[in-house]
Amino acid sequence: MMRHGRFALLALWLIAVAAPAWGAPPLESVLPNGLRVLLIPEPKAPVVTVQVWYRVGSRDEVSGKTGLSHLMEHMMFKGTERHGKGEFSRLIAGRGGTDNAFTSEDYTAYFETLAGDQVDLALELEADRMTGLAVSDDEFALERDVVKEERRQRTEDDPHGALTEHLSAVAYLAHPYRWPIIGWMDDLDRLTAADVRAYYRLHYTPANATLVVVGDVEPTALMGRITTLFGPVDGGPRPSRPAVIEPPQRGERRVTVKRDVQLSSVMVGYHVPKYSHPDSYALTVLAGLLAEGRSARLYRTLVYERQIALEAGGDYTALSADPPLLYVYGTAHPTTSAADLERALLDEIERLKTAPPGERELTKAKNQIEAQFLLGQDSSFYRGMQVGM
Repeated sequence: MMRHGRFALLALWLIAVAAPAWGAPPLESVLPNGLRVLLIPEPKAPVVTVQVWYRVGSRDEVSGKTGLSHLMEHMMFKGTERHGKGEFSRLIAGRGGTDNAFTSEDYTAYFETLAGDQVDLALELEADRMTGLAVSDDEFALERDVVKEERRQRTEDDPHGALTEHLSAVAYLAHPYRWPIIGWMDDLDRLTAADVRAYYRLHYTPANATLVVVGDVEPTALMGRITTLFGPVDGGPRPSRPAVIEPPQRGERRVTVKRDVQLSSVMVGYHVPKYSHPDSYALTVLAGLLAEGRSARLYRTLVYERQIALEAGGDYTALSADPPLLYVYGTAHPTTSAADLERALLDEIERLKTAPPGERELTKAKNQIEAQFLLGQDSSFYRGMQVGM
């Protein structure tokens, strides 16, 4: 499955403009069972991307059952009553296409890109696994072990991953953004196949999903086919998503993660507004100035000029449904202490006030964001992401 960390990187440049997509808005319909359908006809290339977005992510889990959304994503490739294990991906690949999925805090998305005249295959397969997923105890046990190994590699054995996880855990006291998308290891050990089946029945319904199709398609005919395939799927109620408001932070919080490593790492996070707030545009540019590439302030100053860090960067995931964190990080040079690196990171953030970017630096950051956005318009996948989430 796609690494969920990549979702944050993708989101950074998808917020360049307020409009969800370049050009005409998508054609929108809602089936009687609640399935939302968004079509973007694009005849420039004979390819099509099909995406199904389910409004469920790690924020919808409960304490003691973290990691269920991500494990559910894995199980969606393990077969249905009509198609055996792995057959979904084999059929797509056999027609020259690709498929994948990702889980975030707020959504889980599945997608296929293939030739335009093969769109029916992707739609048939997605409709099938929306209603007929088969979850056996044996397959669940095998896939849970896969996810546990993924967690070991990504977090248990990765100091940066461990630090990111602990940062979120201490930054959020009430909001479910505090737990990791992949789940805590103890929770993974306790999850059962019955948990997955119940989660599937609750969240994987048409009323909780958005179907996006982008590419070389004829909208009227395609909408008729979508209605035929997805219309009979039982709607069911749309699960509620209680609003959780993180209380204001009243002072610094600090966590130290001790591991047997040769190099120290430091990460600093700030509570910031989400995409719907007017400040999100300035924060996007700020994140670019500080952390986007090797010419950004953090890398240029700490790695090139002062040579006190081997790596420096940051991220701002503005497209999260609730207020996220803007964070910066650095990996210390062997001769640099964690305390000195922390001071240097904080000094660079403070320098934005005392030495704000000039016109040239500001224009460069804006141009990078705009260029990345415009390049994305040539991708049916990214155009689908812009309207699906």
